[in-house]
Amino acid sequence: MKNKKNWAVPAVLLSMLSVQGGASIAKYLFPILGPAGTGTLRIGLAGILLAAVNRPQVHKFTRANWLFALAYGVSICFMNLLFYYGIRRIPLGLGVTVEFIGPLGLALLTSRKASDFLWALLAGAGIVLIVPWRGGSVDPVGLLFVFLAGLLWAAYIVIGGKITARMKSSDAVTTGMCIAFLFILPFGIFSGDLDALDLKLLLIGLGVGVFSNALPFSLDLFALKQVPAKTFSVLQSLQPAFGALSGLVFLGEILSVRQWIAILCVILASTGATMCSAPRKITSQPE
Repeated sequence: MKNKKNWAVPAVLLSMLSVQGGASIAKYLFPILGPAGTGTLRIGLAGILLAAVNRPQVHKFTRANWLFALAYGVSICFMNLLFYYGIRRIPLGLGVTVEFIGPLGLALLTSRKASDFLWALLAGAGIVLIVPWRGGSVDPVGLLFVFLAGLLWAAYIVIGGKITARMKSSDAVTTGMCIAFLFILPFGIFSGDLDALDLKLLLIGLGVGVFSNALPFSLDLFALKQVPAKTFSVLQSLQPAFGALSGLVFLGEILSVRQWIAILCVILASTGATMCSAPRKITSQPE
């Protein structure tokens, strides 16, 4: 057991690197497949892979289970779609930082501690530093897209907590991903983005699905069995930094000092809010 705990933190760090690496690979596909085509390919292949591995027992679902699964899948679909449209316009690191405001805001709203006001101010300072108030180089439409994706991430967390209380986590994730595929498929088809799809792009899309979903979900579940949820949540607060580093290494996206300070503010706010909050169940991001 002790040896497993020693691997828990590296597993979480590898999970975050996998998610952001997958997002970087996805961004390479944008010029060819576009955000809608890339999102459709990634969610579709991830859903097929999860269904083949987990084989959810959908015949046992109740009407309430299907309603929760529907809401869960819709949140996954539009969270991913908006995020992809957002990072098409702005650097990956900034996109992850702004999107992270969703779950951070949820954590602050569900807490009643006076210290949370400080963390809210710190997070707000980070957003103020990112927003291009004087017509800077950051696209405001891209910021809006990832902000809306962050709100859907918060909704995904709330719905995820409810759905996993009613059914197996593997059934919930698999069914939600397949429903998300059904909703995103029309965007991929009618946008015309999938017209350029070939075997090479299909294999790259499979890589995005594995790195963005299958691998990080497995690593997160392993880590959550070995470390407290609060420790896991504190580590998840590093997501914006991993996004910025992934954008720098894989995409050559260089951020200004001001933007790095903004990312640091959000990370500190998330870490502080998590450490001062009561223990709560963590639901990871399916991006």
